[in-house]
Amino acid sequence: MTAVLLSPTADSAPVASHTNPENVRNLELVGASLAGDGRAFAELVRRYQGRLLNYVTRMIGDRERAEDLVQEAFIRVHRHLHRFDRTRNFSTWLYTIASNLAKNELRNRSRSPLVLYQTLAPRDGADDGRALEFEDLRARPDDEFAGRALRELIARTVDRLGEHHREVFVLRELEGHSYEEIAEITGCNLGTVKSRLSRARGAFAEMIAPHLD
Repeated sequence: MTAVLLSPTADSAPVASHTNPENVRNLELVGASLAGDGRAFAELVRRYQGRLLNYVTRMIGDRERAEDLVQEAFIRVHRHLHRFDRTRNFSTWLYTIASNLAKNELRNRSRSPLVLYQTLAPRDGADDGRALEFEDLRARPDDEFAGRALRELIARTVDRLGEHHREVFVLRELEGHSYEEIAEITGCNLGTVKSRLSRARGAFAEMIAPHLD
């Protein structure tokens, strides 16, 4: 059986800290941006644009639409930056905004059979290589085809998770957020986050197992 290692692991995800160097720098940039320095906000965008795009793409399964939603997220952040509580973690606030936009997108799709069909239809497109990180212990280092096939299998399996389960799974297993950050992003209590994540892990393992023999 091929071993699939998600990165970061559940036990190695970082713990949120309002004094960590990344957030300290974020707060400096927020302050500079509010003082009129346009370059400061541009740096915030550069710091998170790629990660946020990967997250939203995994949530909704459409990279082109995800680009629009990420742009909208940054527009909203810029518009409401003066309301940001600087005792909070900036990245958590940003992910909360993007998460709400992604969930609204999924709800809107559920009301449109045509859009839902297009979303579920097979898509031919290049994989960006970051949907999931994994290691195939039997594969040779140069076996790119096998690696790509396994990566696509994992990404398709994540897509099959229900909305709430996929959200916590992506935030924890792919993005490495702490339980506390996920609770804040999703608006759920810790018990709900842990319950959904446990179910998501179980569903993921059950769905992917038949393909790994």
